[in-house]
Amino acid sequence: MSAVSYQTRRDEIETYFDRTAADAWAALTSDAPVSRIRRTVRRGRDAMRETLLGWLPRDLSGSTLIDAGCGTGTLAIEAARRGAEVVAVDLSPTLVNLARERLRDLQEDLDVTFLVGDMRDLGLGRFDYAVAMDSIIHYDVSDGVQTLNAIAEQINCKMVFTFAPKTPLLAIMHATGRWFPKADRAPSIEPVSPRRLEDHLAEMGLMQDWDKGRSHRVDVGFYKSHAMELTRR
Repeated sequence: MSAVSYQTRRDEIETYFDRTAADAWAALTSDAPVSRIRRTVRRGRDAMRETLLGWLPRDLSGSTLIDAGCGTGTLAIEAARRGAEVVAVDLSPTLVNLARERLRDLQEDLDVTFLVGDMRDLGLGRFDYAVAMDSIIHYDVSDGVQTLNAIAEQINCKMVFTFAPKTPLLAIMHATGRWFPKADRAPSIEPVSPRRLEDHLAEMGLMQDWDKGRSHRVDVGFYKSHAMELTRR
């Protein structure tokens, strides 16, 4: 995809999360009652967040971490509770403001900075760790890998991220999702097979400096996402 198409897709995602479904995502990432469909998504996201955090050191004291596509900030806050200095970035001003409010409400001494911005344009120095949970799944594989490459240039130790696995069942669910009520729809995702993703990572040159580590798929109801770990050599 071209840079123009990346920008177009980025704008669509920003509109969805910032306007169309901001309230729905605020509810999804809280304890508020949600629909049956969204309950499965909530459980899946909780499981995936636990997986990604489980691939990072239990004690992150003295470490820096970038949460790329932080949404309402749950993962960023959990990482900060482990001692990390966290910078969390998202396209949606509405979700970032909600993340800031939730952080203030906790009244805990956590080192988290929430910013509105593009994952590709961090410009914030180097970090030890990067997490990108369900933030590149909306982009074509080529654009997604280019985004990972941009993030990787600033990471010292490890990146953990997710992508939408390409399976027949996910394709059917993606198609039938058009018939769901608007409140239950997610923005379009771009499924990709692990092999194709790894081929793109190699073509980009990422695998010259990074080793592929653990890989894990979370499949809970209407939530299907695949995690991958890359460790700098």
